[in-house]
Amino acid sequence: MPKLKTNRGAAKRFKRTGSGRITRSKANASHILTKKNSKRKRNLRKGDLVDSANLRGIKRMLPYL
Repeated sequence: MPKLKTNRGAAKRFKRTGSGRITRSKANASHILTKKNSKRKRNLRKGDLVDSANLRGIKRMLPYL
């Protein structure tokens, strides 16, 4: 069986934690920031775990992650 190709766009967006879960960064933090309050922008800087509903597709895009 041939080697599988990693989806390079997904590889730049997701990382695996030490316990094996997959992390992501939050959306809506790149522009139009003046109307967002400081608390909201601060929380957007933090990472988050990928939801279980999306794990199967991400693992398919990242076979060696």
